[in-house]
Amino acid sequence: MKAVGFHTPGGPEVLTVLDLPEPHAGPGEVRIRVRGAAINPADVLIRLGDVDLGGSPAPYVPGLEVAGVVDQVGAGAESSFRVGDDVMSLVVPTRPQGGGYAEFVVVPKEWAVPAPSTVSLAEASTVPMNGLTAIWGIHVMGLKEGSTAAVTGSAGAFGGYFIELSKLAGVRVIADSSEADEELIRSLGADLIARRGPGYVADVLRQLPQGVDALADSALLGAAALDVIADNGVYSSLRAIGERGTETLPDPAPRGISYRHFQFYENPDIPGSLLKLASAVQAGQLTPRVAEVIGPDEVARAHAALEAGGVRGRFVLDFA
Repeated sequence: MKAVGFHTPGGPEVLTVLDLPEPHAGPGEVRIRVRGAAINPADVLIRLGDVDLGGSPAPYVPGLEVAGVVDQVGAGAESSFRVGDDVMSLVVPTRPQGGGYAEFVVVPKEWAVPAPSTVSLAEASTVPMNGLTAIWGIHVMGLKEGSTAAVTGSAGAFGGYFIELSKLAGVRVIADSSEADEELIRSLGADLIARRGPGYVADVLRQLPQGVDALADSALLGAAALDVIADNGVYSSLRAIGERGTETLPDPAPRGISYRHFQFYENPDIPGSLLKLASAVQAGQLTPRVAEVIGPDEVARAHAALEAGGVRGRFVLDFA
């Protein structure tokens, strides 16, 4: 089968089209013929060598989320899926089989859920990892009905999902936005808009003088954004301090603020959360956004664009 991966970590140019053995579904597994593999910033970190791949041999295949059609069902998975079912699925690229940048991906049946029928498979592929991350972030920050949260990087995939899922939980959201993105951010349900850039903190505090209960810092502003958080509030980031792109935070944290870091795989109920995401998309409450559907020869370009910043939605790899 065709896949996209690399043998040695490096820049986008190390990504190449590979010819790998076709995997087959074992007990409790399903095989997906991939019709969309979302390309994420986390895949860039894998390609750069920032992620421990657990000693797996090269080549390495990135990709954390896919959607496609079930074409093999292993023993014990027959009650969950049939050949021909459209599904979306989480993929863990640190496993020996690699990730989702492949024509065929085998996953445990629990990692796959029926794809929403209201969107394309390319759109569905952008939901599992980013959606799970937003769900878990809301939990980790202790947000609940009546809470107020700020989110940076609002125009990105995580930021958009965070806004919509927070609104479903009854959370008031102030989202950062450039002037060009404001219509999009408002359409996602943000209650308030704070202008991106040097005046961001002042703009948040102008509208919310008491600050917010929690900040989901997708844009990795770090210490520069702490003043938007109320006393004893929460600062959270998708990356742990010390990882690429992060800055050192004051230690101890000021004003009783606590620091949190969250990753989707910490969620103890990934299957249940995936079903919740699929249901939200089906109901029109969660909006998948595809920047561009590309072929395998264009993955390096997509990675370069992600590193440059400013991508709205997700590039999606389709081998068809």
